[in-house]
This record gives sequence, C-alpha cells and structure tokens, in this order.
Amino acid sequence: MPIMQEQINENLKKLGTWKRIFFILIFAAIITLVRMLLWAIIALQVASMLLTGKVNSNVLNFGRSLSAYTYHILLFLTFNTDTLPFPFSDWQMTEEMNLPEPRDSKK
Repeated sequence: MPIMQEQINENLKKLGTWKRIFFILIFAAIITLVRMLLWAIIALQVASMLLTGKVNSNVLNFGRSLSAYTYHILLFLTFNTDTLPFPFSDWQMTEEMNLPEPRDSKK
C-alpha cells in the first residue's frame, strides 16, 4: 500500500477530525440563526436613527456581542482557533476577544 494511502487511512481514523466536522456542522447552523438576528438588529438601529436621530445603546451593545460571537464562530469554522464558541465555552471568552472600541452612541 502506498505511503500516501496509509496517511489518508490514518487521518480518517482520527476521532478529533470527526469531532471537528461535527462541531463545524453545528456552528454552521448556529451562525445562520445569528445572521438573522443581526439583520433584526440592523433594522432596529435604522429605525432608531430615523425616529430618534441616534442609535439605541442597548441594541448597540447586543449587536456588538453578536458580532463578536459571529467572529468567534468564523475563526473556529476556518480553523483559526480550536476553542469552541459558546455554548461549548464560556460566553465571556467571546466577549473578551479583541474588537475595535465601540463608536460613540451619542451621535
């Protein structure tokens, strides 16, 4: 049996690879739901700007958290991190990721 075929067979037997594929499928579904929520947040902020002339700070913070969560999922899906996103790790871990500072919500 050629060496390459042996390597492929070895890789197919690794439990860690199959677990990763399982979690990729779960987070691919989760990110679809999160994207729908983000569109709702966008609509709320647009409505807030049109009606009050400023963004809603509560919705702004929620949107920031969901954006960080989306980023964490994308890092996992693209193999840039091995740390599982929420709900398989603490939400605080996602919150502590390096993101740009929020803009001034008084505008």
